[in-house]
Amino acid sequence: MIDKEKAKLNMTHQWIKFVVVLVLYLAFIYWLKSWWGLLVVPFIFDIYITKKIRWQWWKDSEGPTRFFMSWVDALVFALVAVYFINLFFFQNYVIPSSSLEKSLLTGDYLFVSKVSYGPRIPETPLTMPLTQHTLPIIKTKSYIEWPHWDYRRVKGFGNVKLNDIVVFNYPAGDSIVSEEKWQSADYYEMVYSYGQQIYEQNHPNPVDLKTLSPQAQRDYFTKVYALGRNYIASNPHEYGEIDHRPTDRRENYVKRCVGLPGQTLQIKNRIVYLNGKPNKEPDNVQYTYYVKLKQDLPDDLMKELGISMEDLTSLNQNGYMPLTKATAKALMKRKDIVQSIRLNTTPVADQLYPLNGVTGWTRDNYGPIWIPKKGASVKLNMQNIAIYERPIRVYEKNDLVVKNNRIYINGKPASSYTFKMDYYWMMGDNRHNSADSRYWGFVPEDHIVGKPIFIWWSSDPDRNGFSGIRWSRLFRWVDNIK
Repeated sequence: MIDKEKAKLNMTHQWIKFVVVLVLYLAFIYWLKSWWGLLVVPFIFDIYITKKIRWQWWKDSEGPTRFFMSWVDALVFALVAVYFINLFFFQNYVIPSSSLEKSLLTGDYLFVSKVSYGPRIPETPLTMPLTQHTLPIIKTKSYIEWPHWDYRRVKGFGNVKLNDIVVFNYPAGDSIVSEEKWQSADYYEMVYSYGQQIYEQNHPNPVDLKTLSPQAQRDYFTKVYALGRNYIASNPHEYGEIDHRPTDRRENYVKRCVGLPGQTLQIKNRIVYLNGKPNKEPDNVQYTYYVKLKQDLPDDLMKELGISMEDLTSLNQNGYMPLTKATAKALMKRKDIVQSIRLNTTPVADQLYPLNGVTGWTRDNYGPIWIPKKGASVKLNMQNIAIYERPIRVYEKNDLVVKNNRIYINGKPASSYTFKMDYYWMMGDNRHNSADSRYWGFVPEDHIVGKPIFIWWSSDPDRNGFSGIRWSRLFRWVDNIK
């Protein structure tokens, strides 16, 4: 049967096909620098030339077997193709929250390029295509943790640039609780929040952390963390088990890069400064404003100004809502509707990074903080160890211990540390309504996923049908959103 099929083929055409496919495949594995891929070459040769293996044996069958296997063949091919395309070239991403509004809106669907910064070789290669970490319906892990490969990135078209909008894996998503309703919560914020509550219940006299020595402050946060973690672990009926996610299986986030490796970042009165110079604010940057209304906002005015139901809910519940400067000015002119507008300058300092340090920083006045750079060293002391502990211990996998005001890395006293990776500082354009680097710190290079190129679809979650389609945003280039 195989010989008859082979006799019908034009072998000149087959050799041409084989050479073209082989050249493309060799270029691909050269790009990946993964020479294990050469093991596939004999199979490619067989598919086009020798045909010793009956790859589509089921075509000789009849009835249900042929019908069933034809669908299996098509499905497997589609899943494998999608897997490799998503892994190395591009994937879709939908904006789930308002942290980048009004630059990117909730309901924007993005075409995200993996080759812009270079695709990563997956840490967990055995995963179900089109899933991030959980299978739908059955709600179990969509990946197998073995084999687990070390971080490596293939060469791309460039590097992350200042003010790029970037898709990345959520850094604080390494630890989660398995109960579904809590999986989107920040595990570390939960732990420290619960721990502080329990500590205060057991110690009626409030603790003024600023009066404590650096070692005493660290001892306090160590106790608080242990109390919070034990509380979650002892309530599995509510939180489930404490679990871990590999880097490439953590949630995808999208923010704007406002700080590059080696830069010193500081936020002063809401403005980001880099090495002492103000960084350009995004055109559509938002802050919250206290707004008093004389009457409800008309729907047509909300649509015109881009005010969402989420914004309105914030106004009704808190008395403030996020606005751009242009929107705030437009509302001020509507004296028939608006009584007053005032910028929210309340100093919010809760749950800021580092969670186990005392800094006195707020969301609008933060830092200065040096962003780690590959090959660069930082001097370590009891005043800054809380800032750099997570990159050193968690992201770069060192054993870090602090005892008697001394820092030990991998069992040796350390007064400095040289970083193995580049790190970035990511923030949302909706500055008062964004969980970003101010809350969970640096984004390591091995967490970078890709660069959004354009918006291929956009639907307003507050409106249904055709009225909910944002036609003006379709196929809009993200690079034009400054």
